[in-house]
Amino acid sequence: MEYNKKDNAVIVLNDGTVFYGKSVGVSGTAYGEICFNTGMTGYQEVFTDPSYFGQIMLATSPHIGNYGVNKQEVDSDGIKIAGLVCKSFSYVNSRANSYQDTLAYFKEHSLVAICDVDTRALTTYIRENGAMNAIISTDGTSIEELKERLKDIASMEGLELASKVSTKVAYTYGQEDAPYRVAALDFGIKTSILKCLAERGCFVKVFPYNTSYEELLNFNPDGFFLSNGPGDPAALGKIGVLDVVQQVIDSNKPVFGICLGHQLIGLSQGVNTFKMFSGHRGVNHPVKNIITGLGEITSQNHGFAIIKEDLEKHPLLELTHIHLNDGTVAGMRMKDKHVFSVQYHPEASPGPHDSRYLFDQFVDYIKENKVAI
Repeated sequence: MEYNKKDNAVIVLNDGTVFYGKSVGVSGTAYGEICFNTGMTGYQEVFTDPSYFGQIMLATSPHIGNYGVNKQEVDSDGIKIAGLVCKSFSYVNSRANSYQDTLAYFKEHSLVAICDVDTRALTTYIRENGAMNAIISTDGTSIEELKERLKDIASMEGLELASKVSTKVAYTYGQEDAPYRVAALDFGIKTSILKCLAERGCFVKVFPYNTSYEELLNFNPDGFFLSNGPGDPAALGKIGVLDVVQQVIDSNKPVFGICLGHQLIGLSQGVNTFKMFSGHRGVNHPVKNIITGLGEITSQNHGFAIIKEDLEKHPLLELTHIHLNDGTVAGMRMKDKHVFSVQYHPEASPGPHDSRYLFDQFVDYIKENKVAI
């Protein structure tokens, strides 16, 4: 890819609709499911969140790039979004502790990005027509050719992507002499999650997505964590992941799942998922904790969700959290085990720390279980 600036650029949606803009600076094409994020800040965390793998991110915040890039705000080993669409892109970063401007960061990771787009119109279009596949191009490829390429892009529904972002080799995080040991299955885990666990006295070993239960057990964990990740959760059931999740649950050790991990817990218990119309992506999503009656402002990023009716019929699962905008399932737990999960990101800081108590709850369950043993 070559470096250019302000070349003409296009966004072609799966239904043939075209939006126009300008290249931020990297020449090329990118494809994926286009979806919008309503966060006013935190663009670097979004770019590096593995849950966004395979997605073109449309930023509803009008300004992107103005505070540059900070090494402390990356959530993985690099940019994971497929491409970026924004309104105003800042080539100058004004934050004193940024180590790099955002364009240089994009160039380093070969990220195709488009600015000067009517993002309000594009967001409205997605809200009315749903998230869909799209191609963005800054290299002059004709719209006719882009439409042809779109025909070969797989739908997000039925697509397995966790294997694309999961670690290939197990690794550890935290102090080895910490009081608690947690085995984490990596479907796209974020660094900030590991920090939250380590801060609470957990020594975490992160395993590839397809690790066997026996290998997890060899770590002698006090509890299990099922991470966030991209793609259709049902697709992981076809490659044996649900069998491992069931074994983890049957271990009678505490289990905590978020986002994709939350959905996998449901699927392992016969509770199905569905693809949402446009999904939840942003840092201002209101959630009610039904158990405590308290509200939380949450960070969310998901295009699939648990079917609420299935959950309500299940004899061993109960709803614990609900999304206040649309009533979708935001959390659940098992009635007879220390197994619980949420559909949002408690490690994020939108509230700013409304949901961090979930990590405390997980560690409390581990303490209780260790005493019982």
